[in-house]
This record gives sequence, structure tokens and C-alpha cells, in this order.
Amino acid sequence: MEKPFDLAIIGGGINGAGIARDAAGRGMSVLLCEQGDLAQATSAASTKLIHGGLRYLEYMEFRLVREALIEREVLLELAPHIIWPLTFVLPHAKEMRPAWMVRLGLFLYDHLGGRKRLPGSRSLDLRRDRVGAPLKDDYRKGFSYSDCWVEDSRLVVLNALDAAERGAEVLTGTRCTQARRTDNGLWEVRTEPVDGSVHPRVIRARALVNAAGPWVTDVLRDVAGLNRPAGLRLVKGSHMVVPRLYEGDQAYILQNDDRRIVFAIPYERQFTLLGTTDKPWNDDAADVAIDDEERAYICRAVNRYFKAQVRPEDAVWSYSGVRPLYDDANENVSAVTRDYVFDIDGGEAEGTPPLLSVFGGKITTYRRLAEHAMEKLLPLMGQEGENRHAPRRWTATAPLPGGDMPGGDFEDFLAKLRSQRPWLPPELAYRYARAYGTRVNGLLGDAGGLGELGTDFGGGLYQAEVDYLVRQEFARTAEDVLWRRSKLGLHVPRDTEDRLREYLGGTTRADDEGMAAK
Repeated sequence: MEKPFDLAIIGGGINGAGIARDAAGRGMSVLLCEQGDLAQATSAASTKLIHGGLRYLEYMEFRLVREALIEREVLLELAPHIIWPLTFVLPHAKEMRPAWMVRLGLFLYDHLGGRKRLPGSRSLDLRRDRVGAPLKDDYRKGFSYSDCWVEDSRLVVLNALDAAERGAEVLTGTRCTQARRTDNGLWEVRTEPVDGSVHPRVIRARALVNAAGPWVTDVLRDVAGLNRPAGLRLVKGSHMVVPRLYEGDQAYILQNDDRRIVFAIPYERQFTLLGTTDKPWNDDAADVAIDDEERAYICRAVNRYFKAQVRPEDAVWSYSGVRPLYDDANENVSAVTRDYVFDIDGGEAEGTPPLLSVFGGKITTYRRLAEHAMEKLLPLMGQEGENRHAPRRWTATAPLPGGDMPGGDFEDFLAKLRSQRPWLPPELAYRYARAYGTRVNGLLGDAGGLGELGTDFGGGLYQAEVDYLVRQEFARTAEDVLWRRSKLGLHVPRDTEDRLREYLGGTTRADDEGMAAK
């Protein structure tokens, strides 16, 4: 039987991938098991923001907001290709929160996290400032502040890629069907490829992490055979993508009469991303999809502020996800904490190998969550104070793959790429630089023209990129390529997906598990 892993991780979302990266960088042997694709569920269904969460201040979540604000600038340094600053405009509605409350919240937001790189908040005269032009004339006063945009599913993939390059074994399309403790102080974990392509495999591990997101309690009960308190609150969030509503690269944060907020964000050059919603969810997280009530809710909030009006039928794409929040017994689903909580079973003191289950969390704080998980696990594995797995903390200064740009200067990097590869169309050069950063030459190789990139699948997708994604980034299906490694699904011709599926040599799910086209 093969040598035991130090750590086995169930779940290939942002938390599982982040923990895998952190552990592998400490010299631990790691196995990451994901039943579908990386970031296939919750982690690809976010609002795609690295942010402190301005509205969480209203719920006194000061620790969470401070940690998220600090992480905002850390992550901006580590991945300047897939994370960049974004200005938000908050129109003031007199019937909502009073102006003094908004100013106080923005003052705290500016100062809680030791802001360094991002501009501070300021007041706006929407009658004179260009950002007021798309808004109805009723809105004369507003505020602006800064957060960051993130390509969420790529963030997951790059964490998994870095983990693999540091020695972790990453298995996608592989289900963990059973995990049992053995008499020799190890976990025995059974994995099975979903497509049945190879025989089931049994591995052993000194510790187990349950980062299954919405399925965390299912893994505890059905895989690990443990009857632990539920502690899970599933909350559904949905988004709509519509043709571009306004000019400019600013986003808007819109206060609604239920004290929630809805975002309007520039998306994929030609579109505007609208959302999100908060609804209790009690069914299978794999079956989640936007409903008519959510469409109407988003449209109503947007139409309250914008001159250009939107209808549910305007959506070119919609997606939904289920947030696996820690159940803090709050009756208001919007006020349920977004903080993370660990449930730990076993450990050296109990004479059994530990199991750490992750509840809750935000994509912004995934790196700190991973650090905290390791700080909890190492003592339970009898390794506190040892040097074998070192350094203790390292991820705050190690760029993610493609993020090692001098000075984090994306524009300078893009200019050099266009100079070195003048045959790349400007739009394609920009997309490659944003998606792959300094790894772009691994995709382009020695190519000296578009004709050397292989088959053109349409919409700027060439064979060289597909091959790179399969070879380096764990892509297996057309959906992996078009909707998670990229958002080319919004841009390519109708026949691209069929051609790509034929090239990759297999069929895929008709419904993309939580991501439903219009």
C-alpha cells in the first residue's frame, strides 16, 4: 500500500484549494479530492469581489470586516492579473440609511484594515460627476469607495495549480465515498472516479479536511459516518448578466428597501452583472437555479436607480449558488454571519486522527482561513513546534501562478506582452494577460502568429489555450473551459461548445450544476 498522505482534503472549492496550497507549501504530502470540477459550485457563483463587506459593519462584524480588508490588499499583491481595484458608487437614497450613517460606515471601512494601495472614500455630487449620468435625476448625492474585482473560479484553479506544483495530488472528477479511522491512527479514504474510468482507490492520511461547502454535513454523515451537530445554514444567491447598462468602469452598490444591497458591475466588456439575492435553501445544492421571484427582485432594485430599465427577459445568462454559512440562529438570512467556523473531531489527545470541517467563509478571507486551519491541525497531528512542516506562514508573500509581475504592474506587463507578440490582436492579448499573467508564454510557446495556435474554435478560443488548460489547469470538459477557466461561453459562436466537446472527446452535463444559461 502506498505511503500515507499527511493530509487528505475533500472539496475543490476556494477553501479546499487554499488549504491544499498552504499545506503543500509547508512540506506536507497532500491529496485534494473533488467530485466535479474545481470551483464548480459556490466558489464560481459569487459576486466576484474581494471586499471587506461594507454592509457587514451594520451587523457589528468588525473582526470579519477588518480581516477581509487586510486580505483585500494582500491578495491584490499576490494576483494582480486576476484581481484589480474597482470603484463603487453608492447613490444616497434619503428614505434608506441616513447620510451620517453611510459616512460613518465608510470612515470605518477606510481605516479598519490599514488601507495602503486603494483610494479612500469620498462624497459625490451626482448632478455633476460623470458617474451620476446613468442614474435617475432623483439621486443627487452619493459616495464612492474602493474594493477589488476577482476572477473567482480562476482564483480557485490557481491555488490548486500552485498546490500541485508544490507536490500535492489534485484529483478532479473523483468522489470520496468513504472515510474511516483505522487502528493505526490513520484515516482510510476511498475515492472513485465519477466516470468509472479507473478502479476505486484507497489512500491513507494522517488528517482529513472536510471542505465540501454545501455538502459539508453530508460528508460528515455519509462519508465519515459521524453524527455531528448540523451547524449549517444554506442560503441561495442568484445573479443576472444583461447587456451593458452604462458607460464607464465604475460599479454601483444599490440600497434596497429591505435593507439589503444589489450590485451593478461592469462585466466581460459587453455586459453588466447584477445581484445578488439571499434566500433560504433546503434542497440539493446541485439543483440550484435562479427563479422568477429573484429575477423580479434584482430588476426592481436596479430599475429604482437607473435610467436604463431592465427586464427579466433581458438576461443573457444567469447563475446561482448556495452559500454554506455557519448557522448562528439569526432569523434574517441576510444577517447570518459570513465568518468561518471550524468543527474538529479527534486529534492526538483523543488518540484518533483529526477531522476538520469548514463551515462558512468568504472568498476574500480564504487564505487566512487556510492559515487558521493549519494552525488548528498541526497540534492535533502532534507536530506543534516541529520544523518538518515549515514555514508556519508563507502564503501572504508568495504570488499565485502568473502573479509575479514586477511591482504588480499589470499595465506594464501587458505593454511588454504586446511588444513581444505584436501579432496578437489587442483584445486577445489583454485576455491572455488577465487570465494567465506571467504564465502566458507557457500557453503561447514559440508561436509567431495566430495560425500557429492551432484550431480556431471561435470567439478567440484556440487549440493552444485548450491544450494548456487541460495540461496545466485540470480542465476536462467544454464547461470547464468556457465557464470556469474563462467566461468565453458569453462570447463564442453557438457551435463552439459542440466543437470543443468533440475535440475533448466526451459528453458533459446538460445543466452546469448551479450555472444555468437563459
